[in-house]
Amino acid sequence: PYVIVCNHQASLDIMGMVEVIPERCVPIAKKELLYLGTVGWACWLSGIIFIDRQRRADAIDVISQTARTMLRDNVR
Repeated sequence: PYVIVCNHQASLDIMGMVEVIPERCVPIAKKELLYLGTVGWACWLSGIIFIDRQRRADAIDVISQTARTMLRDNVR
């Protein structure tokens, strides 16, 4: 398993990154993207994992669970 870290500058950059990210990779995005209408629906339907950056403990928990799943299932 591996993790790709991208520093995108705008909320719509995630849509472009989907084209270059290898298959079976799942982006992690800030939860605020979920509420951007069509963009939020597209992100949700494509399986993006959302983290709440306002709640540090919850964000750490989501990332930790994702890491455990990656290691357990040997997925990228």
